[in-house]
Amino acid sequence: MKKNIVNDQDIKELISIDPIFADIFNTLGAPPDWNRATGFVSLCRIILEQQVSLASANAHFQKLNSYVSAFTPEELVKLTDEEMRDCQISRQKATYLRALSTSILSGDLDLDELQFLTEPEVREKLIKIKGIGNWTIDVYLMFCLRSKDIFPIGDIALVNTVKELTDAKTAEDILILAENWRPYRSLAAYFLWYYYLKKRKRI
Repeated sequence: MKKNIVNDQDIKELISIDPIFADIFNTLGAPPDWNRATGFVSLCRIILEQQVSLASANAHFQKLNSYVSAFTPEELVKLTDEEMRDCQISRQKATYLRALSTSILSGDLDLDELQFLTEPEVREKLIKIKGIGNWTIDVYLMFCLRSKDIFPIGDIALVNTVKELTDAKTAEDILILAENWRPYRSLAAYFLWYYYLKKRKRI
């Protein structure tokens, strides 16, 4: 059974740590408990979400998904650059998707085993793959593996929201502030994303 990142007890604890979460909770309520299935499809989608809007990434995924007979490593490695481009996948992200697919097909990466590993072990496995950096790993840990104490400092929306709501203005300041939110940093990130999306009427 997947762990709940958003739950009443953790919300109560986080609110007691920092009033900015109490303000969000009192105004907007609790954030959704966003989660995704573990595995290849979810990790590919997170790669496609790098540095673009969720709407754009979803459109690109849907086009690619409708093109292949099955969304599997075996099918993705068969696609040419032209086919990827026809599915609105950039050359760079096509390279990343192929790198992930090849790593799985070669046996270097077993996505199923990640759920049994520690966070540092998951990072060590995934960081070796071209195109998978800390942000992608953070999001996979939070949304798919349900790690409860992750703060993705590479997320622009999250960083801008912290800057808006607090006196922290640099990445170092934000990381220091986020230390106060342990061991609920994933929940803190969910609250901040929720605030960001609600303010922009994207949710």
